[in-house]
Amino acid sequence: MNGKSIPKIFVLDTNVLLHNHEALKSFADNEVVIPFAVIEELDKFKKGNDEKGRNARGVIRTLDRLRAKGSLRDGVPNEVGGKVRVVFDYGDLNEVGLIDKPDNRIISTAYLLQKTGDRKVIFVTKDINARIKADALGIKVVDFEKQKINFDEMYCGWKEIIVEHGDIDRFYQHGAFVPPQNTLYPNEGVKLVSRDDPKHSALGRYDARARQVVRIIAQDKTIFGIQARNMEQEFAMDFMLDDRIQLVTLIGQAGTGKTLLALACALHKTLRDKKYEKILVSRPIMPLGRDIGYLPGSKEEKLENWMQPIFDNLEFLLATRGMNAKAEKGAQALIDNGTITLEALTYIRGRSISGQYVIIDEAQNLTPHEVKTIISRAGAGSKLVLTGDAYQIDNPYLDSSSNGLTYVAERMKGQEIFAHITLTKSERGTLASLAAQLL
Repeated sequence: MNGKSIPKIFVLDTNVLLHNHEALKSFADNEVVIPFAVIEELDKFKKGNDEKGRNARGVIRTLDRLRAKGSLRDGVPNEVGGKVRVVFDYGDLNEVGLIDKPDNRIISTAYLLQKTGDRKVIFVTKDINARIKADALGIKVVDFEKQKINFDEMYCGWKEIIVEHGDIDRFYQHGAFVPPQNTLYPNEGVKLVSRDDPKHSALGRYDARARQVVRIIAQDKTIFGIQARNMEQEFAMDFMLDDRIQLVTLIGQAGTGKTLLALACALHKTLRDKKYEKILVSRPIMPLGRDIGYLPGSKEEKLENWMQPIFDNLEFLLATRGMNAKAEKGAQALIDNGTITLEALTYIRGRSISGQYVIIDEAQNLTPHEVKTIISRAGAGSKLVLTGDAYQIDNPYLDSSSNGLTYVAERMKGQEIFAHITLTKSERGTLASLAAQLL
């Protein structure tokens, strides 16, 4: 015995490959098995123009490259170690009490490999029901863990520091505080609290270049007719108004003000400060097959249905500024003159977006790869704000720990051009706050 571990067999479900087309490279020196039913399902998805279609085509191209090295049926060396094999035999479905359909053939393939072989077999799927069925058959089953974070322990964007009473007085006087034990991330929000009097406090943000906590620029400011109502909103507005921060993520439940604050800051920076040429607002199309083609009318008419929450917030902001009678027309005018562009995420891929304030709403419904694609579109002079509620996810293969919004928030911490805040307090109203907490 040389002490080398025996390679495991990982059987991949279709949804894993549609979630991440590079999943084949995620299993080190082990053997990756692709059931033939998965190949057939990839063939159905490959013509799609959405992310699933692109991932399906990416996997098919990878398998075609591997095929040049030998027979996929016998197994060929993987690009990162181990090998990849396509398995046709899925055994007797009647033996395990499964009806004949693609999902069950995939599970049965794993069951057969476990039954007839002497190596550990692990079934990898993002489908909860498939995990339950596989587990009932005695198969080791796991979710695809790459690009997944621990949501309960993720970065919240701010920290409380207990200081002496005089430190806070000097902070208000000079606008800076040097933390004695520096464990802060760049642009992390800081609440300085007096050791003797908890009510004596101050808000700041860590400037990594200066290596000190500085006053936040948005405190007590009215931005396009609204003011921050709590500490977290003050941090959020500060991040979104600072031109040095190019990417901001806001996570919070319904009513915490994510979209409203983002729009207010975007309007302020575009119309008043003239920092950006225009505002681009987009959100994923999740219901009705995630495709705007299911609705009648032109692209603009279809988008109007999906973008109604944006219209609602725009009308509120314009009405707050004393334009009650013209709020609706004013919102439409901003769209008609090109100041605000509403776009489906489908049409963002492949573009280079420069000089724009970009807001991606409901970003919790995006995969990590989709968010990476969107962020990589940002050109010179653009700022991106991603907002969403990690507890309201409509994508069946994502959860609070695996969606693109929380993944980016956790992975980007520590970068000087990034800031994040988790909003916890609902400001929409008593009823909305109770619903978010109790229902």
